[in-house]
Parts: sequence; C-alpha cells; structure tokens
Amino acid sequence: MKTIDLGFGSSFMPTAMVTGANRGIGLEMVRQLLERGYTVHATYRSDRGGLERLSCQDLVLHRVDVRSGEDIAAALASMGNSLDLLVNNAGVADGRWTTVADIDFDVVSTVMEVNAVAPVRVTQHALPLLASGGGTVLMITSLMGSIGDCASGRSYAYRASKTALNMFTTAMKNELRDQDISLLLIHPGWVETDMGGPNAPIQAEESVNGIMARLDEQTLEMTGRFVDYAGTNLPW
Repeated sequence: MKTIDLGFGSSFMPTAMVTGANRGIGLEMVRQLLERGYTVHATYRSDRGGLERLSCQDLVLHRVDVRSGEDIAAALASMGNSLDLLVNNAGVADGRWTTVADIDFDVVSTVMEVNAVAPVRVTQHALPLLASGGGTVLMITSLMGSIGDCASGRSYAYRASKTALNMFTTAMKNELRDQDISLLLIHPGWVETDMGGPNAPIQAEESVNGIMARLDEQTLEMTGRFVDYAGTNLPW
C-alpha cells in the first residue's frame, strides 16, 4: 500500500479508479485495493453487480460508459486533486467467429472502441490527476493481443483490440514517463469470470494477488512492460 507520511502522526491514503468494476477481475481489484487502505472509485456501465455487496466508506460508485468523455469527466471531477492508480479494466468479448466471412463489423467497432480506445480516453481525462502525484496506469490486456503468440488465430476483434491497446500504451509511455506516470500492461491469465467462462483454471483472487504484486514492484523505469499476472515477460 502506498502511504505518504505527512508528519504529525498523519498519513495520506492513496486513491484508485477501477473501470468495469462490477464483476470478475475488476470487482476483485476493488476488494483488494480497499483492503490495502485505498479510497476506490469504481465504475460500472449499467448494473452495479457485485459492488452492491461491498459496504465501505472508502468506496465510491460511478455509473460510467467508458465510451463517453462526459461520463468519465464527471467521475474524475469528484476525486480531488490526485489519482495514484488508474485501472483500465472495462472490456467486452467479441463474437468468436469461426471464419473471416462470419465477422460482424458492427461488433468489431464496439470491441475496438471499448477495449482499445476507451482506456486511452480514460487515461487522457485522468492525466492531470495522475501527473500531480506521479501515478500508475494499469492496462488489463491479454496474451491474445500478442502477435508473436497468435498461433491459433480467430477471436479477430478481441485480439486486434488488445494489440491496439498494447500499441497505444507503448506509444505513450515516454511522454507519460516525463510526467512521472508509469504504465503497466498485464495479462491476468485465463480467469474464471463471465468472459473467461467456467473452464478457466485461474480464480479472480489468484490473478489479482499476482497483479497486486506486479503493482508493488512497478517503478517508473519499468514503464510500458507487458507481463502476465505472475510477472513473466510476454512476447509482443
């Protein structure tokens, strides 16, 4: 946990924002950040889901469509002057089409907008708050976005969206490093969530435990790295 000593026996507790926080990895991120003493601003698009079961004075809920700059700006306006951690977790799956001929490009547009563009939009809006204290931006990405690892193909839109997110993040790392903002791309593993399905071998708690360990070790010099939740470097 990041705690800044202000003297006179007081301390400043850190603030985090987690998008797509109503279930799965996002919900577990919120739970563990609260345990670490963070004030957590958690976003959901329409359904609060598991956030309804978290009762804590340090949890603030925001109804946000991450495709909406107005929604994002309104949520950030309530967070004070600084943001220590931004977790861009919100995402959607694609149609898992079996052939190129099956691709629905309306779905592709939505997947690209939510998975690749929206995290950059949220980060853009959050930059003033992140820069004021030297914050960290965590992008929840996927090994499926790795071009070097793409042997099976398919999942066209989802793969392309995560590859685009990886490139957006890599392209901005030097600029944000100059503002003391560190970027971290993490593949959470194949996790048993609504998106991951019931056959996934990893539970959300195990994945997020690993993600937290990666955040603990993250430094400005590590900005832009692409790793899995266990810390293994992944191929681009």
